[in-house]
Amino acid sequence: MTTRPGRIATTPRRRGVGPRIAAGLGHALGLPTLLLVAWGLAATRATNRFLPGPAAILDAFVDTWVGPAFVEDVLPSLYRLGLGVAASIVLGVAAGTVIGLTPWLRELLEPLLEFLRAVPPPVLIPVVMLLLGITDTMKVVVIVSGAVWPILLNTVEGVRATDSVMTETARSFRVSRWQRLRFLVLPAASPRIMTGVRQALSVALILMVISEMFASSAGLGYRIAYFQRNYLIAEMWSGILLLGGVGVLLAVAFGLVERRVLRWYHGIREVHRA
Repeated sequence: MTTRPGRIATTPRRRGVGPRIAAGLGHALGLPTLLLVAWGLAATRATNRFLPGPAAILDAFVDTWVGPAFVEDVLPSLYRLGLGVAASIVLGVAAGTVIGLTPWLRELLEPLLEFLRAVPPPVLIPVVMLLLGITDTMKVVVIVSGAVWPILLNTVEGVRATDSVMTETARSFRVSRWQRLRFLVLPAASPRIMTGVRQALSVALILMVISEMFASSAGLGYRIAYFQRNYLIAEMWSGILLLGGVGVLLAVAFGLVERRVLRWYHGIREVHRA
């Protein structure tokens, strides 16, 4: 940087970890806090029983979900969600890699993939119920039927976008196919794959709830539908609040995993910004 004669150039002092964490928490919690305050003030004047205040929902949350319901409904739902997401990642990355590396297979399957991707997964629930019955397997299959597509299609595009110069260089040095796949193709496609996983998480959470609303006797989705049918409004809103909390925790956990998996990618972007 340029300075005037007689002055010493100084660099701005970076803030410590504590102030940065405080600033991050302020940005993250500021707007939700204001919304909760506005909601509480509006609820004190409103007479609509279908929109209770935050205090009533918080009381219902503690009474409903802190106890046996957490073990009987929440944990099984999270278990099925985890299985569905894991199966979607394995199937989507494996199939997407094969399709992306095989041009003739990609051209052959592209119309079919676009057709299957366009079919809304909730429409398939009655069909899957007839084939598999009302079981946990049916619910996991429903989750996979919707969550696999963002991962698969992003993997295909990421594999296709691998640098051709680097690929030809690896071939000229007689690098084996497995080594090219492990050290070149998958790392190059990993940003797109992680984008697909991020999209799949939200889809999987939605399908988890929908699959449990059909002919189920347990689960988070079943419990919310039960509260709605029986006009237990505060309890219903507490279930919706719990779903939102699960979504936030998934986003935070995914962000930590993404930063670790894509350290090289974020490092390159930070260098380019500098």
